[in-house]
Amino acid sequence: MTKATVSLQAINDVKEFVNLVMRYDFDIDLVSGRYAVDAKSIMGIFSLDLSKPIELNAHTDDAEAFLQDINKFLVK
Repeated sequence: MTKATVSLQAINDVKEFVNLVMRYDFDIDLVSGRYAVDAKSIMGIFSLDLSKPIELNAHTDDAEAFLQDINKFLVK
C-alpha cells in the first residue's frame, strides 16, 4: 500500500482528482479522521472535511505513475 496526503480545496479540484483516480484499477481510499471513502466517489469525497489535508491510501505497490498524475494535489 502507498500512502500520501492530498489537499482538495475547490469543487473543480475534486472533479479533476476523481477523473484522474478513475484511470487506475486498484482501490484508492481517502481517510479523514475516522471516515474512509472511495477516492473514486465524488459524493464520498464531499462528505469529508475538505478544509484539512486528507490521507490517501492507494492499494498498490507500484504507484509511481499514479503519484505523478496527482502531483498537484499532494501535500509536501
